[in-house]
Amino acid sequence: MVESGGSGRSRPDNEQSAEHPATPASPATDLAQTPDPGTAGPATPDGEPTPRPSGTPQPSEAAPAEAPSAQDPPAGTAPAEARPDDDEGAPQTPPASDDDSRTAAGDGNANGTADPGTGAQDAPDAGPEAEPGTGRPTTSASAPAPAAPAPVPSLPKGPPPQRPPEQPRGGLLMGRPFGVPVYVAPSWFLVAALITWVFGNQLDRVLPELGALRYLVSLFFAVAFYASVLIHELAHTIAALRFKLPVRRIQLQFFGGVSEIEKEAETPGREFWLAFVGPLLSLVLAGVFYLAMQPVERGTVPGVLLAGLMISNLIVAIFNLLPGLPLDGGRMLRAVVWKITGRPMSGTVAAAWVGRALAVSVLIGLPLLTQSGALGSGAEDSVGMDTVTDALLAAILAAIIWTGAGNSLRMARLREHLPELRARTLTRRAVPVETHTPLSEALRRANDAGARALVVVDANGEPLSLVREAAIVGVPEHRRPWVAVSGLAQDLSEGMRVSAELAGEDLLDVLRATPATEYLVVEETGEIFGVLSAADVERAFVKAMARPS
Repeated sequence: MVESGGSGRSRPDNEQSAEHPATPASPATDLAQTPDPGTAGPATPDGEPTPRPSGTPQPSEAAPAEAPSAQDPPAGTAPAEARPDDDEGAPQTPPASDDDSRTAAGDGNANGTADPGTGAQDAPDAGPEAEPGTGRPTTSASAPAPAAPAPVPSLPKGPPPQRPPEQPRGGLLMGRPFGVPVYVAPSWFLVAALITWVFGNQLDRVLPELGALRYLVSLFFAVAFYASVLIHELAHTIAALRFKLPVRRIQLQFFGGVSEIEKEAETPGREFWLAFVGPLLSLVLAGVFYLAMQPVERGTVPGVLLAGLMISNLIVAIFNLLPGLPLDGGRMLRAVVWKITGRPMSGTVAAAWVGRALAVSVLIGLPLLTQSGALGSGAEDSVGMDTVTDALLAAILAAIIWTGAGNSLRMARLREHLPELRARTLTRRAVPVETHTPLSEALRRANDAGARALVVVDANGEPLSLVREAAIVGVPEHRRPWVAVSGLAQDLSEGMRVSAELAGEDLLDVLRATPATEYLVVEETGEIFGVLSAADVERAFVKAMARPS
């Protein structure tokens, strides 16, 4: 059956740079939030805000505090007590004599701006009085200490984002014929055990002298049968590669195998041959085993094995030729309707509904045929446990066919709307910020510009990394003036630069090649257009599937 579808070490957060991104996470909320004016004071010449001590005038009424002036109180003089009505919502500075002073000292430098090069271990312990020339607010030893929030731990720094393997995993990797990985799903071992048990009981009637060795012969038959299924799937794979269609993997599973072809055939003729080569090769194998039986004596182990392999490959070919998705015959029917109507979607709808009718027929008809003796066994033998087994087998087959038909219909509907997925329309507006820009200032700029994303750039305006939205949410609001955006950013790799002109399957192919949570969208000239979120693409997928065809 063919199916087409579509390390690093931890660093302190004030040493994290754009070259060492944190682990990406899914976007959670919009960036456009108005920062609290109490969390940051006026900007320094470098664009970095300074914290405003409690009780000082609002930023619009006071001069920047990056350097002491003639009006600054002399060293050893405590500033006025904070007035809650003036600074409601502003972060309160804890007493410097507490342990929190070490945390505060590690979050800022002498003039209160974010300093990525300063760590908490470099800051000296401060007493209850201000140090001359620092401009850092202190609390008088005799003044009652305001209620301070608990010290916020540093943001967790994990290893850089790990890229998933090039090929999806689907069980035990057996090899890579023609460069395509072949996986054996765990369910195969269950089926192999079932075939060994059932075929072993049949051998006991034909070759009773084997005794317990019959199960070893049965296991060999199970492996040989699935080798035939693998050859069936390799036929699909070779045809797909011949038509320059990428094949993701081959998987041997509960009922047979599946070749996962990532793109649709371009013409109905190619679609027909791509589906037909699998059953055709199974028919060829059945003929080969039949010819091999001729010189072999009947009633021997080789004769029984060759007969079993001939019959099983014949059944595989006939079953796959049934005209309903997701079987090969269903894809052949789809190609025929596609050729007649000129619309691939019409072929998919027709083949999918025939597949659903086929599932109902298997559910009802297979137990009746078995019980009536039409499949080779007498009616008197098809009672009791055998009847239950046949009914269970029919139910499993019907469920697989019904589910596969429904999935094919949904994927076809999605592909029909794929051209509507355009990078330009899904992209969020972004604002560029420099590496050491405090998070609060960056959010203020994004809010003023109506943007929902931040791009970290160098001094020449070249993009370096993308600020992860989920990381922003994890930073408490009162710490944002002391956290540089570079500590929350993910480095840009070449695959994370997406052209704004991409749409449909071309866009999805680029996103699949480099899995990430955000992508930088650029114009053909290299100019930054915005940021594309994987969550936005996923939501567009859901809307496309819900929209009627």
